[in-house]
Amino acid sequence: MRRPPWWNPDAPFPPHSQNWYPMRRRLFWRFGIFLFLFAFIGCGIFTFLFWFLALSFSQTNIPDSIALILRPLGFGAFLVAVVVLGFTFRAVRRAIIPLGEVIDAAQRVAAGDYSTRVLERGPREVRGLTRAFNRMTTQLEANDAQRRAMLADVSHELSTPLTVIQGNLEGMLDGVYALDRAHLEPVLDETRQLARLIQDLRTLALAESGALHLQKEATDLVILLNETLASFRAQATSSGIALVPDAEPSLPNIELDPARIRQVLENLIANALRYTPHGGEIRVRCANMGENVRVEVKDTGRGIPPEEIPHIFERFYKARDSRGAGLGLAIAKSLVEAHGGEMAVSSALGQGTEISFTLRL
Repeated sequence: MRRPPWWNPDAPFPPHSQNWYPMRRRLFWRFGIFLFLFAFIGCGIFTFLFWFLALSFSQTNIPDSIALILRPLGFGAFLVAVVVLGFTFRAVRRAIIPLGEVIDAAQRVAAGDYSTRVLERGPREVRGLTRAFNRMTTQLEANDAQRRAMLADVSHELSTPLTVIQGNLEGMLDGVYALDRAHLEPVLDETRQLARLIQDLRTLALAESGALHLQKEATDLVILLNETLASFRAQATSSGIALVPDAEPSLPNIELDPARIRQVLENLIANALRYTPHGGEIRVRCANMGENVRVEVKDTGRGIPPEEIPHIFERFYKARDSRGAGLGLAIAKSLVEAHGGEMAVSSALGQGTEISFTLRL
């Protein structure tokens, strides 16, 4: 039960799995029974073989009547020994060959080939090892593909504002653009967008790695919700959209990081404003669900196509007409999960979208 030297120091050992102890117990019981039967049968076989050889060379003083009985028993013991050795060799071969394949596959994975898979065969424990290995390589392959896609997306999102900044500055230096406020303001806007993108990437990386430090304090969620809505009131009024708070007044204070939860609410309300037409409504509801508090942001916008709903919380995933970087919902989901909550979405085309999250009381 000691922690292996290669085990992740941050991971619990033994792993909290329902199959860990039963599989370990079955393995040791089967191994112990095998050793006992091997020793018992081996002792009996060698005893009969000894008498068989002794009788064959007339090295005993046993009467002929008894020798006639022991001689076939010895010969039978010899045949049993051959059969047992054959089955033992077959059992060992069934276990060793799949293990050898796992070792070879592990070497290929170490070399960077995450598409490696191993055929599941052999004893139950070896099949379990192979199945776990295949799950691991599948996850590694998915993570590698996600990493490559993220690098490509980050490069693209960073290059866009940098190109605008570089083009404007070069135009000013070459005398193509005048060095005035009208040409400097777009450069400043792009630097702000660049800084915001870098900050979002940092927040997302910290949240997903579990290194995000939350400064929790007893917070009145109703007050936080009203303050967040007030910051969007002018934008909603200019767009002809109604912001409707719908919070239970008797909600207890919750231990949370108010700055991070405010960031979650801002992302959800900003998304709702972006896709809600003139004359629409955005309702923000907050209700006590017993052990949790549920916050819902529901709009009367165009809705989300069914094929896009499973991807809206993915990094850099965005609609075709979206001007953002596709990080807002991914960050919101990571921040909610860092508080121990969950986020969900429900939407229908032409009927609006509802995004909700829960926080533990």
